[in-house]
Amino acid sequence: MSKANFYIVMMVLGTVLPWLFFGPYFAQTGFDVGQYFQSLFMANGLAAGFSTDVLLCIALFWVWSFWDSREQGVRIWWLILPACSFVGLSLGLPLYLYLRETQLNKAQ
Repeated sequence: MSKANFYIVMMVLGTVLPWLFFGPYFAQTGFDVGQYFQSLFMANGLAAGFSTDVLLCIALFWVWSFWDSREQGVRIWWLILPACSFVGLSLGLPLYLYLRETQLNKAQ
């Protein structure tokens, strides 16, 4: 399996698996952003710590991928912003790696 195909598989898994949890949550609560963030941080200390860790990793990834996209010539880098915002790093990371890999393959 090529790297690009692996990244595509991971994008699918990284979208479907989180939405198995997000879907029922939003079906029950609606799209209330305030309640969403309250659920992330107020459920308990474990949830707050995990949420903080993931959000910091997303922020770091956005900065790194922005810099890397300029160095590697990845033109549609901005796609990772909605990917990470509406699904998470589980979609944004393999999406960027796929974009990067296809750009590197074009350059060869």
